[in-house]
Amino acid sequence: MKHLIIGGARSGKSRLAQHLASQWQQQTGGEVVVIATAECQPGQGTMAARIAHHKAHRPAHWRTVEAPRQLASILRNESSEQRLLMVDCLTLWLANEMACGQWPEQKSALLEALPSLPGPVLLIGNEVGQGIVPLGEQNRRFVDEAGWLHQHLADRVEQVTLVVAGLPLTLKEAGHDTE
Repeated sequence: MKHLIIGGARSGKSRLAQHLASQWQQQTGGEVVVIATAECQPGQGTMAARIAHHKAHRPAHWRTVEAPRQLASILRNESSEQRLLMVDCLTLWLANEMACGQWPEQKSALLEALPSLPGPVLLIGNEVGQGIVPLGEQNRRFVDEAGWLHQHLADRVEQVTLVVAGLPLTLKEAGHDTE
């Protein structure tokens, strides 16, 4: 099952994904691998604190793979029927790929790879398009690209959940047609 979990910053997306991953692991005995897309550089105090928070709130036996770029390749290499991949988060990955000028190619690679992955995948992304339209061109492009990414992923996954104030709202459920 491929599942997209979206919501605002600190909405409870990662907590929900961790809960779902723990349930899956208890039911199957499989492995959980966290695909971490943040790239923490020295001097990034708040980012380092966010990364530490996420690490502290997930089981220590879950393996973490650092993947600030080339997400499709990492997913192909790590995916198996007995391994759940939890990507946290798409928004940081988008920012990394846009900064390197590789965005359109990497988005296409992800969309192409996703259906062929043999194991379950939880994709976490920040919903950034519900506020005002940003003033700067680069910021507007980022918001647009994030929105389009979520739309394209929602078409390709079995389940989509919006998280607000820690509460999940199912937008698309496995086995139910949304049209």
